[in-house]
Amino acid sequence: MLLYSGRPGINGEVASFEEYLRGILAQLKYFNSFKQKQLLYFCKDMTFFHVYLFPEIASFKTFFWIKTIQNHPEFQQKSFSIEEYSFNDCFAIGQEIIQEYNQIPCVELWNYESINSSISQIEYYRDAGIFANQSDLTIVVDSLLRTLDHLQLQTEKGFKFMPGASDVSFKAPLRLYVNEVVLGSNTILAELDNAKLSIITYSVLSYLLTRDPRFNENAFKSFNNLVSRSVLISGTGEKERNKFFRSLKEKVRQLKT
Repeated sequence: MLLYSGRPGINGEVASFEEYLRGILAQLKYFNSFKQKQLLYFCKDMTFFHVYLFPEIASFKTFFWIKTIQNHPEFQQKSFSIEEYSFNDCFAIGQEIIQEYNQIPCVELWNYESINSSISQIEYYRDAGIFANQSDLTIVVDSLLRTLDHLQLQTEKGFKFMPGASDVSFKAPLRLYVNEVVLGSNTILAELDNAKLSIITYSVLSYLLTRDPRFNENAFKSFNNLVSRSVLISGTGEKERNKFFRSLKEKVRQLKT
């Protein structure tokens, strides 16, 4: 059964990006209305919920999605400048989204390629001359590195929390696994009390939700099978955790050269 499409413009109209973000926020608030909940996230790319941790990478990704993915006509001849395109309203909603996400226990399955999409986006804008100046590129790259630093800290602690939060602010548990072989897709599986649902992404920003029991049985079985063949790096596995994040950060640093 189809529950919801994450793309307000699915019938042809172009919705604002703020509206799109508010749809995600509403969905997470719905998840948090359940007493027992858990998300299983198969991360082909860096998760959407990490994008709005810091304002600079959030501004870049928002600009990229509006200009390049939504193909918004007002942005077609524009270059990216943090000063001009701060997207403060979107960042504020993004922070709310993360606050809701941090209340839900999660299992995230990553790969060494999971950062490549964001790297390719920055690289494309750099080589196409879409950054207004070199300093904007440097600031965005540094912000992405800060995002990875925070994700590494969360992984070390085994909990999700906002940047700068103290230990007493820790929210829900985070179990992060690394699979070196399978790339997979950006799929989210949710367990809400006694119900299961799958969130299938398509066309980058769009997603569908289904409660179909046959689909969910196969999706959950596949995810758990991959987890059993992956390495847990949250709360334990310091050597593998440091190796993983060191590799991701080195890829990001190369964007400056």
